[in-house]
Amino acid sequence: MSNVDLARWQFAITTVYHFLFVPITIGLSAIVAWYHTRYVRRKNPDDMRLAKFFGKLFIINFALGLVTGIVQEFQFGMNWSDYSRFVGDIFGAPLAFEALLAFFLESTFLGLWIFGWGRIPEKLHAATMWVVHVGTVLSAYFILTANSFMQNPVGFRFNEETGRAEMADFVAVLTNKVQLVTFPHVIFSAYMVGGAVVMGVALYRMLKADPPADQSMWRRSARLGAVVTIVASLGVIVSGDIQGKIMTEVQPMKMAAAEALYETQSGAPFSVLSIGRLDGSEATDIIAIPGLLSFLGTGDFAGEVQGINELREQYIEEYGGDPNSIVFDATYTPIIPLTYWSFRFMMGLGFLTMIASAAVLWATRSGRVVSHRGWLWVAVLAPLAPVFANSWGWIFTEVGRQPWIVHGLMTVQSGVSPSVSSAEVWISMIVYTLVYLVLAVVEVKLFLIYVRRGAEPYEEPTASGSDDDKLAFAY
Repeated sequence: MSNVDLARWQFAITTVYHFLFVPITIGLSAIVAWYHTRYVRRKNPDDMRLAKFFGKLFIINFALGLVTGIVQEFQFGMNWSDYSRFVGDIFGAPLAFEALLAFFLESTFLGLWIFGWGRIPEKLHAATMWVVHVGTVLSAYFILTANSFMQNPVGFRFNEETGRAEMADFVAVLTNKVQLVTFPHVIFSAYMVGGAVVMGVALYRMLKADPPADQSMWRRSARLGAVVTIVASLGVIVSGDIQGKIMTEVQPMKMAAAEALYETQSGAPFSVLSIGRLDGSEATDIIAIPGLLSFLGTGDFAGEVQGINELREQYIEEYGGDPNSIVFDATYTPIIPLTYWSFRFMMGLGFLTMIASAAVLWATRSGRVVSHRGWLWVAVLAPLAPVFANSWGWIFTEVGRQPWIVHGLMTVQSGVSPSVSSAEVWISMIVYTLVYLVLAVVEVKLFLIYVRRGAEPYEEPTASGSDDDKLAFAY
């Protein structure tokens, strides 16, 4: 394997792994803050128990997300030094804001929330988790700002003497049209994940019925998670529809690749399921919805969607010959089967999550609790479905951009570190993967331990009676 292939594999492994934790962190922080605020207002012991219970799960996930996220920035310098040199002036600003503003908000106020029970006023204490949540949202915004520049570079000028892109308009970078639609789509997706995690965990605890007196508490929690999931799903659908139209405008090849549409077509159909080689020579649609691809891309069921072949010729004329003939078998064309199926896995898992949430709301209506063991599958799979839907969505976003690392400005092949050997990339990739496997075991084991323990008995927060207790861990 070439250095380019190895560097791409390493970044894909570490980034997809890291993003498993990101939407859970964003979604759970909002729900924990909701429960804590609800307790302060209504003094219902169940709200305090649930705030602490889901707070523990949030802390476990936050810690793993923090550790795995650090590796991402290392890789820019290790494997992608030419890319970092090219966009460093632009990437530096949003990434600095993410670290110095968003992350410090998250970490500082999470510490206050963990150690603040009985030590700071109740309302202020509940507010600290809301600040944590705001920090996670701001962090997502600045990271997505950097990523959106890769999809649609704006607000820069190219310095021919240094061969670098330089910041010309920071506001334009922050308000990139791709960013303005990607951000709400990602945040709604995160709320969807957070709601599904709460719903799944509460279903499991309800089925355990231990103690039976807690069943009504877990029922209410499962219903809250289901409602959050469905409402967030609607936000995902609306924002995704807008995002598809912006994507067609700035990255028409990605939309064509999503359907493996090789020839330009008006009223292009969307195939829900297809078999064949997907290289244009053989493909059979099993289920196709007429005009849907055109609607997703243009807002008109009869709209024209450019095909892969036309776009390929257009890019060759605009940018020159095949820059990546060794890495990709078709000029300026992403890996079609991967973009095609990742797009469908993203949507399919999202709709399955909505169906599961609606089923939970129906099964728990009018005070009912679930007891059939078949619901255990829903409890386990419902949280995983939106997590993997998010992952497939990011795979589609990044693979569909290929062969560009910055659309229209730099290809993946030209962004890799020229002085890093294949052996060095292999070593770092193996080390990271092994460390991530260990972290996965730790994460899953800790998560399951605290889920099985359930919510602790209610204890009203009281002021610390001794100065020696002020730094004691709240749990």
